[in-house]
Amino acid sequence: MVDYHAAGQPSYQYGGNGPGIGDYMAQEDDWDRDLLLDPAWEKQQRKTFTAWCNSHLRKAGTQIENIDEDFRDGLKLMLLLEVISGERLPKPERGKMRVHKINNVNKALDFIASKGVKLVSIGAEEIVDGNAKMTLGMIWTIILRFAIQDISVEETSAKEGLLLWCQRKTAPYKNVNVQNFHISWKDGLAFNALIHRHRPELIEYDKLRKDDPVTNLNNAFEVAEKYLDIPKMLDAEDIVNTARPDEKAIMTYVSSFYHAFSGAQKAETAANRICKVLAVNQENEHLMEDYEKLASDLLEWIQRTIPWLENRVPQKTIQEMQQKLEDFRDYRRVHKPPKVQEKCQLEINFNTLQTKLRLSNRPAFMPSEGKMVSDINNGWQHLEQAEKGYEEWLLNEIRRMERLDHLAEKFRQKASIHESWTEGKETMLRQKDYETATLSDIKALIRKHEAFESDLAAHQDRVEQIAAIAQELNELDYYDSPSVNTRCQKICDQWDSLGSLTHTRREALEKTEKQLETIDQLHLEYAKRAAPFNNWMESAMEDLQDMFIVHTIEEIEGLIAAHDQFKSTLPDADKEREAILGIQSEAQKIADYNNIKLSGNNPYTSVTPQIINSKWERVQQLVPKRDHALQDEQSKQQSNEHLRRQFASQANIVGPWIQTKMEEIGRISIEMNGTLEDQLDHLKLYEQSIVDYKPNIDLLEQQHQLIQEALIFDNKHTNFTMEHIRVGWEQLLTTTARTSNEVENQILTRDAKGISQEQMQEFRASFNHFDKDHGGSLGPEEFKACLISLGYDVENDRQGDAEFNRIMSVVDPNNSGVVTFQAFIDFMSRETTDTDTADQVIASFKVLAGDKNYITAEELRRELPPDQAEYCIARMAPYQGPDAIPGALDYKSFSTALYGESDL
Repeated sequence: MVDYHAAGQPSYQYGGNGPGIGDYMAQEDDWDRDLLLDPAWEKQQRKTFTAWCNSHLRKAGTQIENIDEDFRDGLKLMLLLEVISGERLPKPERGKMRVHKINNVNKALDFIASKGVKLVSIGAEEIVDGNAKMTLGMIWTIILRFAIQDISVEETSAKEGLLLWCQRKTAPYKNVNVQNFHISWKDGLAFNALIHRHRPELIEYDKLRKDDPVTNLNNAFEVAEKYLDIPKMLDAEDIVNTARPDEKAIMTYVSSFYHAFSGAQKAETAANRICKVLAVNQENEHLMEDYEKLASDLLEWIQRTIPWLENRVPQKTIQEMQQKLEDFRDYRRVHKPPKVQEKCQLEINFNTLQTKLRLSNRPAFMPSEGKMVSDINNGWQHLEQAEKGYEEWLLNEIRRMERLDHLAEKFRQKASIHESWTEGKETMLRQKDYETATLSDIKALIRKHEAFESDLAAHQDRVEQIAAIAQELNELDYYDSPSVNTRCQKICDQWDSLGSLTHTRREALEKTEKQLETIDQLHLEYAKRAAPFNNWMESAMEDLQDMFIVHTIEEIEGLIAAHDQFKSTLPDADKEREAILGIQSEAQKIADYNNIKLSGNNPYTSVTPQIINSKWERVQQLVPKRDHALQDEQSKQQSNEHLRRQFASQANIVGPWIQTKMEEIGRISIEMNGTLEDQLDHLKLYEQSIVDYKPNIDLLEQQHQLIQEALIFDNKHTNFTMEHIRVGWEQLLTTTARTSNEVENQILTRDAKGISQEQMQEFRASFNHFDKDHGGSLGPEEFKACLISLGYDVENDRQGDAEFNRIMSVVDPNNSGVVTFQAFIDFMSRETTDTDTADQVIASFKVLAGDKNYITAEELRRELPPDQAEYCIARMAPYQGPDAIPGALDYKSFSTALYGESDL
């Protein structure tokens, strides 16, 4: 033992960082010195820390009475450090001067700092001066380093580990709920529960009362001091009479119980290892069952939907085709989105399951035949291929049927007008009236025939239009084409007959023309001018009643302009009408003046002034009706234009937003900073911001539905269609979910393999450095360069190539030619960390079995939770060894089976 009555070195103050204790003590190092001014807490700490120091100093045959005074010369402080560390400190300095005391205290502080402890603002002068606050802070730092730091329970350490140990040990006891190191211990039941858990013969726990904390505390303190060699560090009255007992005092006292009972931890650790392994196995089995069911349901829906989308048989009416379009909109809006989510969730579940299996050294999950992720992707691709052209086909069919309906109605209208005109014409042309007619009658017949020929020529254009419309209906596969063809053929045959009869009659009239006298020129002039004017009015009435169909505001404005142009010709037409009527009036005046008895109507034409006036009046009535129809259509097109602009305005915002978000998520997946938890939190917030944007998509869907209901098929105001928006939205949701899943799997890998955040960031930096195209994967050459940068010997020689091929078979078992970041992380984690193995599980079972080669059901039920104990009993085979007893179970074969044949 060192002589603690020596002297010798200059004083200084500690404030730097120790090299080895770690960040977990950062909060404890920054202890709140102001709280030490609380008399109750200071009293508890003085008593507890003094008792703790004496529990160690008594091993050296000494003790302290006053913690402020007895450490001032540094001698007992150095002795305390030697006892608790088992190491020799430098020789203390001789002398009793202040400088000697300071030097001795500095040696003690130097030794504490060498153990990785930060001593912030604690100097030797304050200890020598008897500063109570600094002295208590120093002793608490020593307690943390040498009594609490090394406590480890289920991958947690120090304070958290000690708290978890207390919670596990006291969990079965009623009225005990340990959540902290202050008020959870006030009633004394937690102390008694700790003792009873390890030494049940020392405590009659069922007789303790929660409403008698002083008795409970004194009972625990006396039993611990008498039977467990744990000195009494606390006063029951101080704890009960304090609103919140001092946390450091409680922790110091409880750590003594931990160290006293540390020997009992071996069996518990073994049981915990087995529970952990079995829990992983049970969870994986549940995940496999969930995957199989979800995959079956999704494949069944895909196989049921594809034939419906591939059906391209058109309906006969536009209403039936519009119903098919509405059904397809329901499919895209209602039925498909949930399936997109199911497919994405299926891939996430599969990747998560495979990651958990790899992390726990289990064989990879192989789904049932036909239910692989690739099978579902193939089925989904087939579904999208069938869906891709379905909507376009529907819209084209609706346009085609709309065009067909319009043409068919136009054909019927023109055919009716023509048939009405030709009615009786063949009978008229076959008349032999010229055989008995007078010369004047013959000449009248000739003129009348000339007027008819003029009329016939004027109708030639209408006949050609009828034939052209019929031809277009045939080319567009109109369902009622046979009846159209029959009627058209009848009109053409009749037209040919009229041409032949007209030619024959003209020859007959011209043969007898020489015998005729000159007919009344005024009647002839009337007939010649009335016929084209009559045709013009008929054409005008036909045009004014003609159906029209437009799709844009420009088209309706063109029709309005043409109609305005037509209306501008009406004054001239009215003048022509008055002139024609004036000719007839002049002929009547001449006849009256010369007492000529006209035999009724004009012999050269059937167009009477009454007919002209009647048709003119009809034209005058049709003009305002046409105005109203065009104005209604203009209002409709203006409304459609508003819908186009409204949709385009929203689409031009949503479309670029989706594109921007896709680029952002691409950058996020590559340029991830901070811890994985920070990255995951950021991704979840980012994903929520995308989900919050969904109302904008819904608004666009509503506007798109209004456009389709209005049969609007194009929109020059935007390049974004609803199909583009839907596909982009689905890709954005899927990409965001996959990115979050990748980070979650990295967290699983890190936590399971014990990879530090610095290692994970180093792996990410190395991967991103060689991922030149930022595609999220490395090619073979890029991967080889990355391995070389990390120190792997995979240069281009026989040995290096063999090693590289071995590594590639691990990270790319399917020979896809690329290495993903997740595969890279899995490989690096296997290279740098250890995982549970079958041998470790066997060793754990052996501990529970008391070193026997078999274990009994009773032992399993005693050491494991009920569900996991029954799980083992149901799956363990009977033990067949020579030392077998009735009911013995074989835990070795069970453990190797958990890890697949690779560990057998």
